[in-house]
Amino acid sequence: MTEEDKKLISTFEAKLRHFIYLYNQLENENDRLKELLADKDKEIEVLKTGQKEWEVKYTNLKTARTISLYDKDIKEAKQRLTGLVREVDKCIALLNE
Repeated sequence: MTEEDKKLISTFEAKLRHFIYLYNQLENENDRLKELLADKDKEIEVLKTGQKEWEVKYTNLKTARTISLYDKDIKEAKQRLTGLVREVDKCIALLNE
């Protein structure tokens, strides 16, 4: 083997070691990023669950406010409905005579 061949092999080995080192670094970074991604996915799931809970609470609050705001209207509607039922009962009684 000539001196030039030895230099080429030595250069090749150095570059190969450098590429292996870079590969290992990238592999470690890839593992770290995968862990980070998994953590973020878990965080997203927790936030989605929290969002659903808040949406249910908001819907319940809207319903409660609607009922409390229109409580007077509901009472009036019940009274009108009761009056209409009485009128229908009177009409039925008249028809039965």
